[in-house]
This record gives sequence, C-alpha cells and structure tokens, in this order.
Amino acid sequence: MAKESSFDVVSTVDMQEVDNAFGQAKRELTTRYDLKDSGAEISLDKAGRKFTVSAPSDFVAKQVIDVLGTKLIRRGIDLASVKWGDPVPAAGQSVRQTADIVEGIDKETAGKINKDIKAQKLKVKVTIEGDKLRVSSASRDALQEVIAFLKGQDYGQPLQYVNYR
Repeated sequence: MAKESSFDVVSTVDMQEVDNAFGQAKRELTTRYDLKDSGAEISLDKAGRKFTVSAPSDFVAKQVIDVLGTKLIRRGIDLASVKWGDPVPAAGQSVRQTADIVEGIDKETAGKINKDIKAQKLKVKVTIEGDKLRVSSASRDALQEVIAFLKGQDYGQPLQYVNYR
C-alpha cells in the first residue's frame, strides 16, 4: 500500500503582528491631522482577542477602522479574520464599536468544508480534529486538487494549509 500523505487546514492569526499593527494604528491616530484631536481611541484586548474603537461619531469610527485595516493588511493579516460588530451609541453622541479576532475553525464551518470536499468526489479522507481539519490521501495530486478547490471557496475566514507531508 502506498504511503499516505496529508495536510492540515487551519485558521490562525499571528497575534504579534496584530499587536504591531495595533501599535502603528494607535501612533497614526495621534499624528494624523484629521484624527489627532478628534477624541477617537482604539484598544486591543489580547487575551479576549478584541478590538474596541471609541469615536465621537460614526464617520470618525469608520476612519479609525480604515486606518487599522490598512495596518493589518500591511502586516499580512487577512481582514476576514476580524469580525466587526455594529456601532453602539455611547455617552453623548459618541460611538463604540468592537471586533473579534477569529481564530480556529468552528464545528459548523468544519462540517461545511468537509461536505464540500466530499462533494468533489476525490479519493481523500477528511477528519475534524478540534479547530482544524486533516485531509489525507495516498495521492498527492488529490491533495493538491483539494487545496486548489478550498482556495477558490469563501468560508468567511482565512484558511491556511500546513503540515503538508
């Protein structure tokens, strides 16, 4: 029997790069002329994996989110891994908006990925292991086809393909 090859499908975010992008965005808020004295603030809760933006108006909050998004992209973080909530009115006319940093593949998404791979009718075996999926097959070509197929799909979060052996 041929040796089985496999790879893992994961969804990870490098929190050090997120922290670096946050630091750059925070510095830009204090130096950019249109945001300098606006009263806009941004915070990062590393343990809870959350961003919080406080701003005097919805327009300023969108600008701050845009600045943060630009910094995240430059640092190689996919914006699909940051899920922004709806703006919530805070004291006075100010607005607060939070975002969760998504990491790991939840059960529903893993089931959907598994179902989509099986629908391709390739000779591969998919196992769900916690917050990742392991795809194995005797044929490396079949594994390459699965990776190409998954890259063309949108599951609402970035996927990485690691431990290819």
